[in-house]
Formats: sequence, structure tokens, C-alpha cells
Amino acid sequence: MNNHRRIAALAVPLILPAAAHAATLGVRFTWVGTAACSTTPPAFTIANIPKDTKYLDFRLVDRAAPHYPHGGGEAAYSGSGDIPAGAFDGAYKGPCPPGGATHTYVWTVRALDAARKVLAQGKATGRFPPK
Repeated sequence: MNNHRRIAALAVPLILPAAAHAATLGVRFTWVGTAACSTTPPAFTIANIPKDTKYLDFRLVDRAAPHYPHGGGEAAYSGSGDIPAGAFDGAYKGPCPPGGATHTYVWTVRALDAARKVLAQGKATGRFPPK
């Protein structure tokens, strides 16, 4: 096979399976009022929550230290996307950048049904400490 045919063979479109999540959650939060290294999670506003949602699962990752175990937790979904500060249970340690540095953190929120199947997920990013 000549080089032209090899390149053409590699240009075949890749067909991906359908998305695993039916919806994308809108996720907003604020660090305002959050102390460094706090174990109380911030308040959230979640939009586009599917009707069969029973739980919201929250996970926090520090982009500068992705292996640090910030954890997260889970809250029963009551029909409102307004999740107050401290609303979920779990092993959670808030933003705690060393030496007064500023780090960027990513929250991932997943909507789960009664069997804990993921119905939707969304992400939000914020720097800590906030300006």
C-alpha cells in the first residue's frame, strides 16, 4: 500500500457510542465565607436536574494537587437545586492550598437515581482563596 492509501485509511471517521449521560447539570457555587481547610462544603445551585433524581453526589479535585483526597459527599435530592452549605454527608476536606497559594478546584456533581445510576453530571471550577 502506498503512503497516500495509508493516510486515507486512517482518515475514516471514528464512531463513538451515545453519551452516557442524558443531561448536563448546571453547577454553580461560591467559596465566599469558606475558611481554608474547612470540612463544611459550600452552597450550590444546580440546574437541569432530571426528574428521577434521588441523590446528588459531590466530588472535589484540586487541579494543582489532583491526588490530594478532598473527597466529597452525597445529599438526598428534595426537588430543589438550591443546596445549602454543609448539606451533604461524607468525607470532605475543603480547599487548603499550602502557604497561602491560590489553587483552582473543580467540583463534579452527579445526579443519581434510586439505584444510584448516573442520570446527569456537571462541573464547576473556582479558585481558592476567592478574590
